[in-house]
Amino acid sequence: MLTIYGVYRSRASRNYWMARELGIPFKSVPVIQARRLEDPLAADAPLNTKSPGFLAVNPMGLIPAIDDDGLVLTESLANNLYLARKHGGPLAPADIAEEGRIGTWTVWAATEVEPHAVKIILAYDGGTENTPEGRALIAACARSLEKAFGVLEAHLAKNDYIVGNRFTVADLNLAEVFRYTMSQTALFETHPRVKAWLARCQSRPAFKAMMEERMKEPE
Repeated sequence: MLTIYGVYRSRASRNYWMARELGIPFKSVPVIQARRLEDPLAADAPLNTKSPGFLAVNPMGLIPAIDDDGLVLTESLANNLYLARKHGGPLAPADIAEEGRIGTWTVWAATEVEPHAVKIILAYDGGTENTPEGRALIAACARSLEKAFGVLEAHLAKNDYIVGNRFTVADLNLAEVFRYTMSQTALFETHPRVKAWLARCQSRPAFKAMMEERMKEPE
């Protein structure tokens, strides 16, 4: 059975969504980020990214990690590519060309979008979004994201989805990266196709089920 390590309020959300899309059974092992705890190594601390038990799974001390019948993988986006390839179906690439395109878009999101998007999320998580420094950081990140939004907007002018004109693991991976930018409403208003595409992805029952579980967790 697939085991997913990580709380829903983390990048593990991507793997929980993917498992639900595929309809495969999985076990959830909540692992909280150590930065959220005063003393992550305390005897009564919940399982976290500095816990020896979790470090035995992922020595990098990052979530998520998955264990698929003994195969341990530790990068959220790559985990989803693996699960799609293993289980097949419409979310998986139909041929080698689609596999290349899905991989390309996934790496693009990880390198060109997520670094800026994460800074925005961390500013809000840290409560600095309304400070002069926070506003300046968020504005700089939004400017850096304009090119990526433009690239995706142009692609969606001829496609409802990222690859094969159907919902695939590429859409799921990108939607989870772009979700981090949702506070930047101006970017979405000036890129209406990106806005509509993200809404389509997030209207899926598996996404809603994942988010329902996410909302049950403390912030």
